[in-house]
Amino acid sequence: MEENITGYLNGLMKRYPVLEGQKENIFHAYEMMAETFASHGKLLVAGNGGSAADAEHIVGELMKGFVKQRKLSSQELLKLEQADAQNGRYIGELLQGALPAIAVVDHVALSTAYLNDVDPMLGFAQQVYGYGQAGDTLLAISTSGNSKNILYACTAAKAKGMKVIGLTGRDGGQLKDMADITIIAAEQETFRIQELHLPIYHVLCLMLEERFFA
Repeated sequence: MEENITGYLNGLMKRYPVLEGQKENIFHAYEMMAETFASHGKLLVAGNGGSAADAEHIVGELMKGFVKQRKLSSQELLKLEQADAQNGRYIGELLQGALPAIAVVDHVALSTAYLNDVDPMLGFAQQVYGYGQAGDTLLAISTSGNSKNILYACTAAKAKGMKVIGLTGRDGGQLKDMADITIIAAEQETFRIQELHLPIYHVLCLMLEERFFA
């Protein structure tokens, strides 16, 4: 398993040598998320614009099978059958193992109510404060590292005893000072930063899936 995890990371470096300087940070981010999931915590993910789409993308890779089918164990199947004698087996054969993750860019009714009634820059912070618990992790995505709503979310996460991973670009901005671990795609233009963010978070999801569903 460890060899496969390292292989994913080394493969990323081979395909994207520009990320070589971030190899250690990527591995530490993986370790932090793995510790969160192993301790029955969850991952919250936030981003704006294209990074909001990335947040949803990440959750999609973690909450269902990515490259593995993640079949349920016989014990899990038995619990489903005990819960529903008629449908439990059918459900169990289709459900997949999940790593609990929530994209706080969703929830339109909540976010629009909050931006209308309170402050549009605090929508992510409100959700992080509501969902977050000590032992959880926030993955904060900002190509500039200076998005106010992302930084406010980091403040809320810290207050709740959460860890923060920053995924950013350029020089890391203010996010690099707030995050416990920062992964910086060292490009200047937003679209080029986002082009590197995708393979970074894909490899993190691959490593996590290998860790928990090998």
